[in-house]
Amino acid sequence: MAIQSVGVVGAGQMGNGIAHVFALAGYDVLMTDISQDALDRALSLIDRNIERQVSRGKVSAEDKAAAMARIATTLKLSDLGRTDLVIEAATERETVKQAIFEDLLPHLRPDTILTSNTSSISITRLASRTDRPEKFMGFHFMNPVPVMQLVELIRGIATDEGTYKALHEVVEKLGKTAASAEDFPAFIVNRILMPMINEAVYTLYEGVGNVKSIDESMKLGANHPMGPLELADFIGLDTCLAIMNVLHDGLADTKYRPCPLLTKYVEAGWLGRKTGRGFYDYRGETPVPTR
Repeated sequence: MAIQSVGVVGAGQMGNGIAHVFALAGYDVLMTDISQDALDRALSLIDRNIERQVSRGKVSAEDKAAAMARIATTLKLSDLGRTDLVIEAATERETVKQAIFEDLLPHLRPDTILTSNTSSISITRLASRTDRPEKFMGFHFMNPVPVMQLVELIRGIATDEGTYKALHEVVEKLGKTAASAEDFPAFIVNRILMPMINEAVYTLYEGVGNVKSIDESMKLGANHPMGPLELADFIGLDTCLAIMNVLHDGLADTKYRPCPLLTKYVEAGWLGRKTGRGFYDYRGETPVPTR
């Protein structure tokens, strides 16, 4: 099927980035959230981010104006029922995602494709709670969406070939690269990345190194663009913990046990950049390690 209109559920960090790249690629985008403030902030952020691309010569002013005109917002989830493709980009909690799909189902067209931007939750299980498991896929964008080139395509056990091909074409139209992953906990990227971050937290927890030495070691010793603790703060420590719990529960292997220090930071509400404190304190001029 030809996909022209896209519904995005959630106007947060991932949702607004997804809306941004789809609008620039020529799709009509309808974005929803439970808060009008969140929608207004998302539109403002998309405008600023595309303007940055204009200033760097990557996007023309005309293309920016056309892209912004293609993005509409609504507080009513049911309005997304008329779109060709729905991308759920809500918080990484399975109960929340299931409730969204449940509320959407009565309003969907028969041929609408459902997807989730989940970074770790079972696609097969999410799909089984809908009326169209064959038209359901994992559509995992990397953060920040306008910058990162990869999109993980995850087929559930019931996903049909037509749905997979349609989404593969969408990824190409976005100018990104698709990586096909099987539906096992955390897929490819986070299956490899999160245990590395968790091991960095263990290295801190056990006193092998402090925040600064761990991050500098991985940047200068392994040529990583960002240290693992800095990256954890960027992703959100609550998200890192949630993915580690999915890996631990889903694979029943002790090597995926979340570090107690990661749990403690989340309990403190020190979730990283979004709350002003994590492994670094972001409340001053420059980030300062908290351990």
